[in-house]
Amino acid sequence: MSEPFEASLSFAQKKDKNDPLQPFRSQFHYPKYKGADAIYFCGNSLGLLPRKAEAAFLQELKDWKDLAIGGYQFAQNPWLYYQLPFSKPLSLILGCLEEEVTVMNSLTVNLHLMLLSFYHPTAKRYKVIMEAGAFPSDQYAMESQIQMHNHFREAYWPDNFHFRPSDSIIEIAPRKGESIIREEDILSAIESHKDSLAMVMFGGINYYNGQFFDIPLITAAAHHAGAIAGFDLAHAVGNTELHLHDWNVDFAVWCSYKYLNGGPGATGGAFIHNKYARDQTHVRLGGWWGNEESTRFKMEKKFVPKANVHGWNQSTAPVFNLVALKVSLELFDKAGIQNLFAKSRELTAYLEFLLLRINTINFSLLTPADPKKRGAQLSLYFEQKGKEIHEKMTESGIVVDYREPGVIRVAPTPLYNSFEEVFRFFEIMRIFEYQ
Repeated sequence: MSEPFEASLSFAQKKDKNDPLQPFRSQFHYPKYKGADAIYFCGNSLGLLPRKAEAAFLQELKDWKDLAIGGYQFAQNPWLYYQLPFSKPLSLILGCLEEEVTVMNSLTVNLHLMLLSFYHPTAKRYKVIMEAGAFPSDQYAMESQIQMHNHFREAYWPDNFHFRPSDSIIEIAPRKGESIIREEDILSAIESHKDSLAMVMFGGINYYNGQFFDIPLITAAAHHAGAIAGFDLAHAVGNTELHLHDWNVDFAVWCSYKYLNGGPGATGGAFIHNKYARDQTHVRLGGWWGNEESTRFKMEKKFVPKANVHGWNQSTAPVFNLVALKVSLELFDKAGIQNLFAKSRELTAYLEFLLLRINTINFSLLTPADPKKRGAQLSLYFEQKGKEIHEKMTESGIVVDYREPGVIRVAPTPLYNSFEEVFRFFEIMRIFEYQ
């Protein structure tokens, strides 16, 4: 059990001195403020650049320059198989088999591909349950998928039934006066719509309030209702402990530029449970890179997908869009995912401990107090002057982000943030005077 927290610089420095992950701070570049490193608590939006990424990019450029097409086979990291080494470190982060995880495309593209594979609405089963206030891209993807199915249905099976987002998407919101969604309300909604439910599609962690949903509970309830369980893990991957295979999740997608430090627009990823991944008859959109490798270069017409998640790959791995992620995942592997999760819980708990001692500003914490129901992010809600406070933070060398109305998201990331930074944030915050 960790020692009791103290609101002092000496305590924070002691924690850092005894932190086995402290050396990893030197592996990243930090934005500067007045010549010094800024306090960067924005890994929930964009992770920092690993220092070794520059040399890794230069190596790929050198191989391209020296080898040209030969780089596919003879580069230091052969491009023909560039995506394959990502499976092992990601399988540890996601709690799954290597054959169940791949890197490809971007988050919303992958979500559309998964929906085409797993959302097959019928006149009886067509509804989707989502959290109210899901990230807009998820909402847009689901709405447009439903509209697309309706278009096809009207074109080929004209009748009086129509798929409409308004009655196909069931949104579960927090109760009046509350900031998080109760699990019993999710389960109740699944039970109420079980006869017409096709899919439950939730974020692993809600981007706005930082709530970590009970993925195994939701998955089990969805399956009991005869529905598919899918998740957007953009804010959960690399941030919270996951066991996707054992939880029997059907599919999941994520981006790589937040906690995984893959860089802006980095290639995303997808998990598909091996009960589907091994099934070469399961519907998917084919592409050359997903074709069975032993016959790929025969250039034959019939698409025979690989008997694993890579059967969903469509195109050649985007090497230069994977370089920083490769370097970052090597750091994850060295640090140890369980060590990272343990430090994350302590960092976030220490931040919460200090925030509750600030009495010069009126704010509330939207994020659950239970460490099992959150990751690194704490969402601070300011009923008044939230933008002004965010501006003052920025002027004080603190990098966090702001979301309307009045929410500042603060995310101390275990791979490169320290207890001293958390204390410095507290010191700066408590001199603000807004009541």
